[in-house]
Amino acid sequence: MNSSNGRRVAIVGGCRTPFARAGTAFRDLTAVDLAKLATRELLARTEVDPGAVDQVIFGQVLPSVLVANVAREVSLLPQFPRTIPAHSLNRACASSGQAITEAHDQIALGHADVVIAGGTESLSDIPILHSRRFSALLVEAGKAKTLGRRLAILARTRPRDLVPVTPAIAEPSTGMTMGQSAEKMAKENGISREAQDRFALRSHQLAAAGTADGRLTAEIGPVFVPPRFDVIATSDNGIRADTSYDQLASLRPVFDRRYGTVTAGNASPLTDGAAAVLVMAEEVARASGFVPLALVRSYAVAAVDPADQLLMGPTYAVPKALERAGLHWKDLGLVEMHEAFAVQVLSNVQAFESRAWAEAHLGRSEPVGEVDWDATNVMGGSIAIGHPFGATGARLVTTLANEMRRRGVQFGLVSICAQGGMGFAMVLEAAR
Repeated sequence: MNSSNGRRVAIVGGCRTPFARAGTAFRDLTAVDLAKLATRELLARTEVDPGAVDQVIFGQVLPSVLVANVAREVSLLPQFPRTIPAHSLNRACASSGQAITEAHDQIALGHADVVIAGGTESLSDIPILHSRRFSALLVEAGKAKTLGRRLAILARTRPRDLVPVTPAIAEPSTGMTMGQSAEKMAKENGISREAQDRFALRSHQLAAAGTADGRLTAEIGPVFVPPRFDVIATSDNGIRADTSYDQLASLRPVFDRRYGTVTAGNASPLTDGAAAVLVMAEEVARASGFVPLALVRSYAVAAVDPADQLLMGPTYAVPKALERAGLHWKDLGLVEMHEAFAVQVLSNVQAFESRAWAEAHLGRSEPVGEVDWDATNVMGGSIAIGHPFGATGARLVTTLANEMRRRGVQFGLVSICAQGGMGFAMVLEAAR
């Protein structure tokens, strides 16, 4: 994805908050709070000059009605001049991946040299709405000219009007939740409950190992937890080092209680957290004394019919990103796949490895490639670590870039499924 002017775009650094299950450690923090914490930590670690930052781009899936542009609030941190433009975006679970690609494009086009891109989400602080009827009554009462008229309008309120309305993790076009769509994929692709639980166990075991040896925690900035600030969160609280296959197998299905296979144990949990990445023009980074972690080689997005197999978008985006990079699957030394559900990853892998699927869906005579599990999600994934919707893409890019550096890998891939039947893929290249 190099532009015609030849500018190469580097991932210089990345960090995040710990990821915490919704309603736990970060229940008193907003998505803005988390985004600011991740960004302040990124500035401190990289020691980039805040005045050199040209843009701030953040992803968020469920924004507060009080803060529509979280990126602008980040760019108003006291470390920054107040003149940095900023915008927020939403590509569902790929939002912060999209933020990084927009940073890439701005730099490749010569419109910026230094961009902070990331994402944030607080599932503990989701917007709670009134019913439409109650909202209409409140608006009408607000326009009333007398107290008597206002009381008469409010007296029309019925108990059902007071039931809160919360955002549903469902497809507006189909009415199906993501979990129901995952169940559909399990049945249609023949993905067993045992395979899903064993994959989930793998995620927890590898994430626990990555935490214990410091690779995961090295990416995390500590957070003093409100309201007393006497506890410091330093690691993800969803990782279960002591879980077992038998424990996972004992959990009941959530979305299809009679015939289902998707459980709370083999799906990613609702999570709070934020992540930020420093993206720079390579020549600017090197001239400023930075050693890039990796370069953005290519990226691609795709979409499928949400009513079909909702989470199969990556199976279209990944081959497109590889083609744009001039690479084949066998060239990849590391792969980071977002784990929305175990069945989603296993279904994607099944498609990547299938010649019949490639012929039918991609018009290719050969499969996309055979997955090497020793090089895939080597420190676990979203099932264990957690999934703050807007932040996961930046976490994956940071983890991949760091692990590529540690292992001396030349090419790595990020793959993300997203609501709406979308898929996202990014290829990173070692910065030599």
